[in-house]
Amino acid sequence: MPIKGLVWVLCLAWAANAQTPGFTPREPRYRIQPNDVVEIQFRYTPEYNLTGTVQPDGFITIQVVGDVKVGGLTLAEASAAIAKLAGARLRDPEVTVLLKDFVKPHFVVAGEVTRPGTYEIRGEVTAIQAIAMSGGFKESSKRTQVILLRRVNPDYAEVKILDLKRLMSPGNIREDIRIRPDDMLVVPQNKVSRVEPLVRIGSMGLYGLALAFR
Repeated sequence: MPIKGLVWVLCLAWAANAQTPGFTPREPRYRIQPNDVVEIQFRYTPEYNLTGTVQPDGFITIQVVGDVKVGGLTLAEASAAIAKLAGARLRDPEVTVLLKDFVKPHFVVAGEVTRPGTYEIRGEVTAIQAIAMSGGFKESSKRTQVILLRRVNPDYAEVKILDLKRLMSPGNIREDIRIRPDDMLVVPQNKVSRVEPLVRIGSMGLYGLALAFR
């Protein structure tokens, strides 16, 4: 499908929803992800304590309650969810979930760059630095319309068009945008005609959206 058609389909999907979702807080609490290692402590029944890895589907197996989905929850929410389920067998359980190891913050660069892929965020990384980390632009890249996809909640992604050619000039370098965890930069080959500021992620995920914009 031509890029204009794909963008139009995404726009229709976004417009079809009657309610526009609220944006996440500026400093949201960490949410548990697959492959995170968590320690679960039962204050009054320590024999049920465990340290385990969250499965790819977001579940973790706990002896006293079975499989519990903790992926996407904050530590406090996971503690409350486990305590609620454990209450069927334990009296007034008090549960604490601690993060022992976690998936390192990262971003993705796709499209017309030398080394597209996933990169860890170590310190502050800007959009221009992200492109440099991915090996720089190819000759075929559209540097004036680099697309930034930024997830605002599980269903929607914010879309920004960055003119990195302009930002790379000495007078505009201070306007460079800071990259956040899970951001995706897509460097297209052709001009993008029109993009809505918010699109539904749906079953495609951010990677699917990236392919649509290329």
